[in-house]
Formats: sequence, structure tokens, C-alpha cells
Amino acid sequence: MKILAIDSSGLVATVALLDQDILVGEYTIHNKKTHSQTLLPMIDAMLSMAEVPVEELDALAVSAGPGSFTGLRIGAATGKGIALALDKKMVAVPTLKAMAYNVSETDCLICPVMDARRQHLYTALYRLDKDGKPQEVLAQSLLSYEELIKLLNEKNEPVLFIGDGVVPAKQAFEEGLTCAYKIAPAHICTQRAGSVALAAKDMAEAGEVISSDAFHPEYLRPSQAERELKRGTVSNS
Repeated sequence: MKILAIDSSGLVATVALLDQDILVGEYTIHNKKTHSQTLLPMIDAMLSMAEVPVEELDALAVSAGPGSFTGLRIGAATGKGIALALDKKMVAVPTLKAMAYNVSETDCLICPVMDARRQHLYTALYRLDKDGKPQEVLAQSLLSYEELIKLLNEKNEPVLFIGDGVVPAKQAFEEGLTCAYKIAPAHICTQRAGSVALAAKDMAEAGEVISSDAFHPEYLRPSQAERELKRGTVSNS
């Protein structure tokens, strides 16, 4: 099975090609360009270098969220467009689950954290099973710094943090955490499409494939426009 994976849920744009158990290619860039400028050229360059025609793809895997609303929409539109054009199935991979796939060996609880602004984090907890596969301990959630700190202190297990949420929450972690913790090194601390592809392979083998029409991002909270509309503060001008 050839899987093209896309992740644009955060600041990093990343694409990968997985063929069975071989990661044929991975292209990751972290710059100031928007994901709409980078994703398609990255996919084209990677497939060209790998000499894999786009028609040979079996499935499109896209990081489904949570994350940046704009980034998720761009990734969804890109993946859905390719899948629809080629009549291919899709795999909606939870962003935080894919990040846990960055880690291949640890006894720690794996805690992906993405900055959700206003002292909140998108987070989840995973534990590696005997085969090195992440198993969910806490489902994807939107938690305040204080809520996550309280939860981790109650579990009182060593924690491995992954993600851009570590930087804004660093002081709160230093002051509030009583459990042992460490931060993943740079090469596995951000989103990686190779991990999205690996998660998608496991999900596809479990029958978790969908049509392009059925793919929708998982935001975990309403957008700013929706919040303003609910408060009645959206301008009509």
C-alpha cells in the first residue's frame, strides 16, 4: 500500500510517502510561507524524486486535527482534492496520535502538546505497547495549563513532552509539575508526515478508511468567528 501523508496542522508543513513498511520520502519545512504555498510543490517534488506517479497512490492520509484552523483547512483541501481526483480513499489521522508515533521507545507517558493560545493546550496521552505502538490513555482534549499539570501530577509518572506547546507552557510546567518530565529532541518534537503515514497504515489495516467526502477536520473548539457570532460581536460591515 502506497500512502501519501500530509500534515499542516501547525507551523510545520510536512509530506511523506510510505510504501508498505518503507518510508520512501519525507519533506518537512518550517518557514514563513503559508501552507497553501508549500504543500503542493513539496508533494510534487517528493513524488518526482521517488519516481512514483500520483496515480499509483492507494490512499491519502491527512492530519485531521486539532491544530491551526487555517492549516487544517489547507491540509484537508489538499488531501481531499487529490483523493477526489484520483478516486482514492482517505485516512483521517488524529494529529496528536501521529505525533506520538514520532517516539519508538520510551517508558514515559507520551504527552503531545500544541499551543492553543490563551494558556490552553491541545493535548492527549499515550503509552507504547509491547510492539511500540501508541495506545491512547487520554483522548485528544483542550486543557488549560493548570488542568494538564493537575492531571499529570495525579498520575505521577515520568512524562515525555512533544510539540510546540512546550515553549509557551514551559514556565508553568517548571513551576507546577511535581512528576518527572523531559522534552523530546528537536528532530521528533514537531509534526512529521512520516508518522502520519505510519499511523494511517495501522488505521487502514484496521479498516479505518473513509471517502474524501467524509473527511472533516477535528478542531476541538469553535473558531474565533463562531465564538464572536455566539457572543453577538461579529460586525456586519
